[in-house]
Amino acid sequence: MDIQLNARNLEITPRLQEYVEKKVSRLGRYLPGLAEVRVDLAVENTRSSDQRQVAQLTAWVGGTVLRAEERAGDLFAAIDVAVDKMRRQISRYKERRQDRWQRAGEEAAAPVPEEEEGGRLVRIKRFDMAPMTPEEAIEQMELLGHQFFVFLNVDEGEINVVYRRRDGNYGLIMPQV
Repeated sequence: MDIQLNARNLEITPRLQEYVEKKVSRLGRYLPGLAEVRVDLAVENTRSSDQRQVAQLTAWVGGTVLRAEERAGDLFAAIDVAVDKMRRQISRYKERRQDRWQRAGEEAAAPVPEEEEGGRLVRIKRFDMAPMTPEEAIEQMELLGHQFFVFLNVDEGEINVVYRRRDGNYGLIMPQV
């Protein structure tokens, strides 16, 4: 397993690197196909000292992204909790993959999207898009724990968005130019 360790506002000591490698390499037991994990560690200036140490794990499994982030007062505690979250993400991923094969043939509904209030732009994110079906996009969104997911629809050849509605169902946004 390839473990990429990145740090922001802190120095990676040999002890810290060994600890991260030991904890993250255990994830391979739960998912043997796990080839690459990126670990981002940071110290941020926050009002609460219990939220300053940040550990974020990102794993790529066959085109699927699994992500876990945790904040704590101690960096080692943040790493422990983030690894536990990632283990649960892997477990959910494996269950959903298994359920997907058992329930082949079901299709997701495509209701009209809801309007949301705007805010201010605080972050810009760039990412690669793999072509997938709306069902695969919903699965990816659930694995990440997000409210929406932007993807390249393999059937339409266009950028679409799936989102979770307040009633627990999902919506699909298909822009027209």
